[in-house]
Amino acid sequence: MHPRLTAEMLLQAYRQGVFPMAEDRNDDRLYWFDPVLRGVLPLDGFYLSRSLARRIRTMPFQVTVDHDFAGVMSGCAARETTWINSEITRLFNDLHATGHAHSLEIWDGRDLVGGVYGVAIGGAFCGESMFSRRKDASKIALAYLVTHLRNCGFVLFDTQYLTDHLASLGGHEIPRAAYRRRLADALGKDADIARVPLPDAYDVLQLRTHRS
Repeated sequence: MHPRLTAEMLLQAYRQGVFPMAEDRNDDRLYWFDPVLRGVLPLDGFYLSRSLARRIRTMPFQVTVDHDFAGVMSGCAARETTWINSEITRLFNDLHATGHAHSLEIWDGRDLVGGVYGVAIGGAFCGESMFSRRKDASKIALAYLVTHLRNCGFVLFDTQYLTDHLASLGGHEIPRAAYRRRLADALGKDADIARVPLPDAYDVLQLRTHRS
């Protein structure tokens, strides 16, 4: 049996570039990861496609931050296989209660239809997971989050691993040593996810690049 982790111990691990995952939801054990190649989503290079820009321009959704952290975690874990077990849920809810873990929510009326959550330390945001119950809801969540993080003084968006979904939005991999250097720089920054209000659609649409 591993010693019972605390939220502060978890923060210390993130400051060293290490993060936990479970084998599955029914396994109480946690395993620590430090990938050789680290996924990052550039705050100045997010790829907002024409179709996603149109979706944001006309979307019926509402966007909030930290209105339903537990709901976002639950949405992320509600899949056939998940690394989010009860211990991860406990630890991250503790981090949220102390102001170190945050969620961005996408709402369709009163229904939570998408979102993303992660850990904020200095100027680094370590994204943990996201979910979508409507077309493009997770992409919209990331577009708003990237814009908001940049506006709030963040300099690093760590996605841990690179998926096809993240790669389609501009995500890429960097070597562990390069990640450690960027993390060390980010930890010295003074960023605050509550520093400014959420961006509006016009601000998010400025992510459009010359790519088609």
